[in-house]
Amino acid sequence: MLNDPRSHGLWEKTAPPAPATGPLAGNISADVVVVGGGYTGLSSALHLAESGTRVVLLEANEIGFGGAGRNVGLINAGMWVMPGDLPGVLGPIHGERLLELLGNAPRLVMELIEKHGIACELERNGTLHCAVGSEGLKEIEERARQWGKRGAPVTVLDANETALRVGSSAYAGALLDMRAGTLQPLAYVRGLAHAASKAGVVIHTGSNVTAAEKNAGRWIVKTAGGSVSADWIIVATDAYSTGPWEQVRNEQVHLPYFNFATVPLGDNLRKSVLPGREGVWDTKEILSSFRMDQAGRLVFGSVGALRNTGLTVHKSWARRSLKKLFPQLGDIAFESEWYGKIGMTDNALPRFHKFAQNVIGFSGYNGRGIAPGTVFGKILSDHVLGKISEAELPLPLTDPREASFRALKEMWYEAGAQAAHFVGARV
Repeated sequence: MLNDPRSHGLWEKTAPPAPATGPLAGNISADVVVVGGGYTGLSSALHLAESGTRVVLLEANEIGFGGAGRNVGLINAGMWVMPGDLPGVLGPIHGERLLELLGNAPRLVMELIEKHGIACELERNGTLHCAVGSEGLKEIEERARQWGKRGAPVTVLDANETALRVGSSAYAGALLDMRAGTLQPLAYVRGLAHAASKAGVVIHTGSNVTAAEKNAGRWIVKTAGGSVSADWIIVATDAYSTGPWEQVRNEQVHLPYFNFATVPLGDNLRKSVLPGREGVWDTKEILSSFRMDQAGRLVFGSVGALRNTGLTVHKSWARRSLKKLFPQLGDIAFESEWYGKIGMTDNALPRFHKFAQNVIGFSGYNGRGIAPGTVFGKILSDHVLGKISEAELPLPLTDPREASFRALKEMWYEAGAQAAHFVGARV
């Protein structure tokens, strides 16, 4: 995309094609217009269409252009915030609702993949949150205790069991979450687009929304090539928002995140490196993540942007870190490299916004887009259909507010990641 191999990297090389789409041309009508072709937008459009609703989806670029097509591919349950802290942050009602919803969110992802036959390299073997040192071990033990009180299938593994599952002795333990898994993220979102199109959703890519205004009781959503008249607007643009709902982007601080994919590992190496094909991330403040794709490529990433001096610094760090974590790999070559933006809110929790009457959206996934995006899309669909009232939503209504010192924080994140990666290797 954008004639840039670093925008979507391995995922664009290996994903099945998206459905054939083109820009909006002319003036059309629908019941609901969805703005954004990522997980939230396509999930909401699909569920609405399956209920008989006429839906038009407008995507400014291509399906999966934003975070949906650039992320690591971990189908995680919950958020970064400790489960026990949510009721204190959101209140007991919304806190417990959000825990229940997001704790079970990976199940909806896997059900949709099965139902629609989406070829996206789904792995159901869980994820490993790996502890770095004694403090990291305390963190995952507390997280496991809190989820365990709620009946979640999570287990703390000791250092030996972690080493067997990871293929490295670098960690003090790991939290195994069997609700979770991995997938090919761009293949998944393109599969949702195929399913939505088959259900009757009209999808237009290359259709950036320039304005939205009320006329005779209906919304008119305008692009350079035409307009859509609808009763409802679902805003699903999140961290890549521009135009009429740019405030969604402005309330989030962009955290850059990169990935490198190795060439496929040989059979012997696959037996020692992630033999169970779990997805992994660690407890470091500047975290790392890694997982295996279906062809045996190890996808390894961390905080930072692959541009300017960052490209050299982060690539050198990734090589050193892989060699330290997995000396059995030797000087393995990288096949692909890419990076994107994680939208971080001030409390690391998502938001529900009503921008105007019948104009709604969830945003702020804080690096947990796959499962929350999918399930929030369904919630938006249910709300439009009258199945869930505003009072029954999993998040309280909030107004978008620009993040304080946003530009400065973004510069600090990028510079800080480069500084950390310049001087050290992983664990």
